[in-house]
Amino acid sequence: MEWTQLRVECDIKDLDTVTAIMSMIDNGLMIEDYSDVAEGVNAIYGELLDKELINKDKSRAAVSVYISQERNLSEIMSAVKQLIENSGVKTEISTSGLSEKDWAECWKKYYKPIEIGEKLVIVPMWEDYTPGLGKVTVKMDPGMAFGTGTHETTALCAEMIEKHLPENARVLDVGTGSGILAIICSKLGAREVDALDIDENAVRVAKENCVANGVSNINCRQSDLIADAKGKYDVICANIVADIVIRMSENVGSFLATGGTVIVSGIIETQAERVLKAFSEKGFVCFDKADKNDWNAFVFKKS
Repeated sequence: MEWTQLRVECDIKDLDTVTAIMSMIDNGLMIEDYSDVAEGVNAIYGELLDKELINKDKSRAAVSVYISQERNLSEIMSAVKQLIENSGVKTEISTSGLSEKDWAECWKKYYKPIEIGEKLVIVPMWEDYTPGLGKVTVKMDPGMAFGTGTHETTALCAEMIEKHLPENARVLDVGTGSGILAIICSKLGAREVDALDIDENAVRVAKENCVANGVSNINCRQSDLIADAKGKYDVICANIVADIVIRMSENVGSFLATGGTVIVSGIIETQAERVLKAFSEKGFVCFDKADKNDWNAFVFKKS
């Protein structure tokens, strides 16, 4: 079996954040942390250390995961890039034995039409597809942005949107990535969608996907979380890492219309209680939830 090393290098002060993000991808982490290496001798066992190890930059660290050929490497890399971008941590991401061109092209190997919920079908832009009766199709070319529907977090969020999106809703999609959730909302009957992302490349990809899907009621723009949100929304959705969802809970209520709903995904099981506690402290009640393979999505309303 072939494996590809996905390595994220960072400042030593950001190691915990990067480790948390990479643990969302795989539990088998390789962590490079040389901050405790003494000059020439292992401080615990008194062993002589290799000169190369001694000379390592102790202000830097790295976290690696090894991805098997059966997994969708491009989806994983896009997820990591998006989560790191949202966290605000500066990193250097590299892979062993994979070129950027190969990464962009390998989408087509793994990405096929996907049915989500009762009527949603996510279809690659390059696939010919005839939808069944009552099906709602969303065409996607994720490019370098995260969000195809194949990852559990995106699928869970899409399912909750299909279930809880009211007719003629005004929607805010925070961390839109490829624009997939915003487009789903539009195609399910939302009257207007604001799609925000901190990454200008993601905003560009989202705009292109909106055009390809023939939706004109989505406003894609660059923003740090909900800093550029305007007015009140009937539904606010976010498929991002737990720490950012918790940060968002501080002021999301001020943008929520009376009786409105907040849908969040991207929550790994070990972080679920923190997210529930943060929203509860801000006066929210969780009235629906879904989970798959240790990932969680929650739906909140103001109590």
